[in-house]
Amino acid sequence: MTKKLWQATSYQKKNSILFSFENYISKKYNKNFRRNYEKLLDWSIKNSPKFWSSFWDFAEIKGTKGKKEIKKSKIFYKNLFLPNSKLNFGENLLSKNNNEKAITFISEDGFREVRTWFQLNQNSNKIVQFFKSIKIRQKDRIVAYTPNTIETVEAFIATSSIGAIWSSCSPDFGIQGVIERFSQIKPKVLFITDQYFYNGKKINVIERLPKILKEIPSIKNVVVLKYPGKNFIKRNVLKSVKIFKWTDLLKRKFKSINISKYDFEHELAILYSSGTTGKPKCICHKSGGVLIQHKKEHQLHCDIKEGDNVFYFTTCGWMMWNWLVSVLACKASIVLFDGSPMFKHEDLLLKITEKEKITLLGISAKYIDFLRKLKPVLNYKYKLNYLKTICSTGSPLSNEGFKYVYQNIKKNVHLASVSGGTDIVSCFVLGNLYQPVNMGEIQNKGLGLNVDIFGENGRPQKNKKGELVCKNPFPSMPLKFWNDKQDKKFKEAYFNRFSNIWHHGDFAEIKKTSGFIIYGRSDTTLNPGGVRLGTAEIYSEVEKFKEIKESIAVGQSWDNDIRIILFIVMQPKYHLTENLINKIKIEIRKNVSPRHVPSKVIEVNDIPRTKSGKIVELAVKNIIEGNSIKNKEALTNPEVLKQFKNLKDLNI
Repeated sequence: MTKKLWQATSYQKKNSILFSFENYISKKYNKNFRRNYEKLLDWSIKNSPKFWSSFWDFAEIKGTKGKKEIKKSKIFYKNLFLPNSKLNFGENLLSKNNNEKAITFISEDGFREVRTWFQLNQNSNKIVQFFKSIKIRQKDRIVAYTPNTIETVEAFIATSSIGAIWSSCSPDFGIQGVIERFSQIKPKVLFITDQYFYNGKKINVIERLPKILKEIPSIKNVVVLKYPGKNFIKRNVLKSVKIFKWTDLLKRKFKSINISKYDFEHELAILYSSGTTGKPKCICHKSGGVLIQHKKEHQLHCDIKEGDNVFYFTTCGWMMWNWLVSVLACKASIVLFDGSPMFKHEDLLLKITEKEKITLLGISAKYIDFLRKLKPVLNYKYKLNYLKTICSTGSPLSNEGFKYVYQNIKKNVHLASVSGGTDIVSCFVLGNLYQPVNMGEIQNKGLGLNVDIFGENGRPQKNKKGELVCKNPFPSMPLKFWNDKQDKKFKEAYFNRFSNIWHHGDFAEIKKTSGFIIYGRSDTTLNPGGVRLGTAEIYSEVEKFKEIKESIAVGQSWDNDIRIILFIVMQPKYHLTENLINKIKIEIRKNVSPRHVPSKVIEVNDIPRTKSGKIVELAVKNIIEGNSIKNKEALTNPEVLKQFKNLKDLNI
């Protein structure tokens, strides 16, 4: 039975950007949507080119819009939206130039600094001057191995302003992980931090530089950034490159520079697949598609307005960093946090949200779950008067997580669970203010996106689990994979399963409410007895237990079938007992299904996860079945894989 947790008031709906857009479309095309999201969504899908073209005008994107709405192709990803349109991504992000706050940086130890719009414009201009002085041209690659600081954002804005291509890794990536990613794209400039801090521990980054330069000879210029609020670490490096200090670059005088506009399809940034099954794929995104898709999500789905203050917990190695930085195009300010989200305070992110008067808070479903375990009765500790929206992503948000937000963090808040990925650097399914928030469900598909669930037969289905697909082209499709001749890997990744339809690789379901439930990645679904099951349903039950910190479920090939193995990390002072195992199995059987009940429940110390915090089921499955892990550098804690090797319990 559907349980409604929250609904926007009539005032909130009428005061939303979505309502303004609805009126704009209604007048332009003589329609009447009556604040009905389904009707607006249906129109946006059936009239997709008109929708995107109209949104360009409504959102006042800076640039020159071409006369044509779409250049059609029989090949899904070759459809070109707004052909002959031109824009400059960096110019759109520098949407103001006054002394109001644009960006706030906060480190885990409380160091705080602010950059005004005026300073942001000035500094970005000086980095553009630097690029021009070292002869950087459009489509050259600029990379950053830096924390989530203001300087990283300024380097990105400057890169996109001159039409160069950006790529970044956070410093929690080891040397090999950085080399595997950056060496594929042959960058000319590297921005690198001297150090960073996590949970009170100082990590030296600059000492990694010689090996990086040795392995990536294309880097000819290095800019070293000082970690905010700390003393600079000096380090002698190879003489084969020019070393610049960030502070020296900012000593230049501001001078007027002609900023060019680039094609809508012009390369913007290269992001990477997690790389847990091989070398990370270099996903090249285009500037026009990313900008228009992000602005749509920010304004129409998240109701981000001028003057809002947006805080998303992320590193610059995750796609949500790109999503957060684009908020600047809405004339809203952003807050960057670097460090452990639980340094000295489990609810540190909420503390920052209160202090900084945050209007949209972005966190992972895992963080909500950790908070629920550590602070089961938070009891609205923070007033959060300015907070309008909480976005949750990274993994499916459990029913318990939904309830926890409304029962402990804030009653009157739009909880928008969202899901998309690095592949589209945005969302397929997310929130909106017209529909209620139902427990366990993502509200609906994004405007302009014909998202559906296909069964094994390749046909749409409701109230049944299947493959998440998108049936119509959209602007934020990647331009290409880097070094991918004839788009071979690109087609294999998204178009091998269903003919000329985007197959996203998520195991999901559409409910009667039009809400979505994501059950996990398709390649990690469980298949006992030939029936596909999602791991998220198991986690939802298991992690209700106060004794359990977290869990990971995988399928093991056994006796000509698949059996479910559940690994559990216990909370301190608790141990896995036969009694607890029986309780777990009873709850899964009762609340999910007998098929979901694990054959084995085994205690482990930790669970492998990617740099963005996602648990890696595939790596565990490969280990227990004796297969090698091709790219351990994609994991933040590869050492934990050892405990899954040669387990006696898995041989009986």
